Amino acid sequence: MSELPDWLSDAKPISRKNAAEAVFEDIRSAITSGQLAVGTRFPSEAQLAERYGVSRPIVREALRSLQTLGLTQTRTGSGTFVVTATPSPELIYGGYSARDLIEARPFIEVPAAGWAARRRTDRQLETLLELCNKMDEQEEPHLWVLLDSQFHGMIAEASGNALFAKIVADAREALSRQSEMVNLMAGRRSASNLEHRRIVEAIKAGSAQEAREAMQAHLGEVEQVVSTLIGEDQAHRS
Repeated sequence: MSELPDWLSDAKPISRKNAAEAVFEDIRSAITSGQLAVGTRFPSEAQLAERYGVSRPIVREALRSLQTLGLTQTRTGSGTFVVTATPSPELIYGGYSARDLIEARPFIEVPAAGWAARRRTDRQLETLLELCNKMDEQEEPHLWVLLDSQFHGMIAEASGNALFAKIVADAREALSRQSEMVNLMAGRRSASNLEHRRIVEAIKAGSAQEAREAMQAHLGEVEQVVSTLIGEDQAHRS
């Protein structure tokens, strides 16, 4: 813990683009390498913001993902502490585990994409294309995650199946938390944007098979990242 002042004084200003990812990765590396030992109490958001040359919301976003990963814990009235140097084997997002989402999403969102290719309205297609364009342009991770959540919700809605739409809506918080963490850790926004675009192009063309395949490929990439984070055997643990 005595090394904290040295770590904090080692200022690391970062560029505005992908700022939250950079802050998250730097702190995560310091924890997993032992530079920030278990039991270390984090400096204030203001001090961290000064160290990295970013805003406090950027720092807050990075800290939230560290907590989701299980590396840190915030204690009311005491602050945020390092609790482990290794990710939690069972990540929980808003009531659902990483395993829950990995196992369930292919059975919901893949067929939903196929039905969307057959049933979507012109307005729904227009909304999906607009969301793709906005995600391409958005550099703020938190705002991108909100768009990502809307995207998956709209595909479920466009499927014309009320049950698919309700399930995705009910899991929206968990899906957003997972998306936030995956994209901060793996820098997958650009790849996700391309995958989203392929899904929408298939829906636009009215090809149910291609839409299902594109969604399956997208969810497969997400699963690979999550499995890497928590251990390949953990994602499918029964």
